[in-house]
Amino acid sequence: MTVYPLTGVIRPYAWGSRTAIAELQGRPTPTEGPEAELWLGAHPGDPSTVPGPDGPVTLLQLIDDDPGGQLGTDVAERFGARLPYLMKVLAAGAPLSLQAHPDLKYAAEAFARQEADPALSKNYTDANHKPEMLVALTPFDALCGFRSPAVSALVLTELGVARLGPVVAALHAGDLSEAVRLLLSWPAEDRPALIDEVVAAATAAEPGHPHEESFRLAIDLAGHYPGDPGVLVALLLNLVHLTPGEAIWMPAGNLHAYLHGLGVELMAASDNVLRGGLTPKRVDVAELLRVLRFETLDDPLLHGAEVAPGVTSWRVPVRDFEMFRIELTGDRPPVKLPGRGPRIILGVAGDVHVGEEHGIPVTLPPGTAAYAPASAGPLTAAGLGTVFVAAVPG
Repeated sequence: MTVYPLTGVIRPYAWGSRTAIAELQGRPTPTEGPEAELWLGAHPGDPSTVPGPDGPVTLLQLIDDDPGGQLGTDVAERFGARLPYLMKVLAAGAPLSLQAHPDLKYAAEAFARQEADPALSKNYTDANHKPEMLVALTPFDALCGFRSPAVSALVLTELGVARLGPVVAALHAGDLSEAVRLLLSWPAEDRPALIDEVVAAATAAEPGHPHEESFRLAIDLAGHYPGDPGVLVALLLNLVHLTPGEAIWMPAGNLHAYLHGLGVELMAASDNVLRGGLTPKRVDVAELLRVLRFETLDDPLLHGAEVAPGVTSWRVPVRDFEMFRIELTGDRPPVKLPGRGPRIILGVAGDVHVGEEHGIPVTLPPGTAAYAPASAGPLTAAGLGTVFVAAVPG
């Protein structure tokens, strides 16, 4: 088989949507529980499956049995017997935790230290980095990277909460690290009162206030995570409103959080997450501060480029993955499938058929996927609709 139908696993995190993934796949809504992420890949945590002679076979097993044929010799030599990326459909029905991910060198060193010393906190699940990108399928809101400290200082000043004075002073000095440390180290017993004071000030602000959007964000986040200092850390970040087709890029050290919407996410195959708030889970402030990059991000958007008629490419500065979108219209002939190595193809609109020119294609209605090993011959996408393709850069 040249192209395999690929069945992913839906993860039911509490912040997930009860409608978004189901509507994409044409299932009844609301679903019984939240559906947060559809995992498409070979990550050991929840590997996808393909049809086998005796029933479903995990993509993890398929690759392990024949890494050279499935990944290609160069990819197998570079990454070992593993698919270097993980593709997801992400459906945020509520805000996710503020988080960041280590770079490759630090992840490897920290994981090795952790494995050698059982007394260390278990912050790392593997030795890999986890840069990630997301392309919106619906209007999508996110926090991505630090905005100008001067702007953040003005927002906090306008709230008129005197106890935030040291944080404002750090921001005026351009010291993002100290501002974040102060907020995340705020005495636990005083956090609820501080957040309540901030919410009261934000609620009392005049309609049309220049920082009304930031104030609304604080009110909303405090409603989901009362007493969480991440509510204030969020005000130091860029609030991004993506329209369908727009993308953001989260490299190592970038503090970010998804707030609401449906998107296609592509990342290195890792589960290393350091949280910075907006979560009931443990926050290791010291370790997070070691990983974060305290740099202003002026443009959070990742800009795509049309590389062929109907084909958009998003290139990122890592060797693990790249993403393409193919849009097939009624007047467009079959398109050569872009990318190289092992590829995962996800349908998001219409019906697109992927396969060899004279072979039996796999049809991809929205919310379904296919897998093409490196050993597959030239592939084409035909039909009417839209697919995303995950691949390994050359």
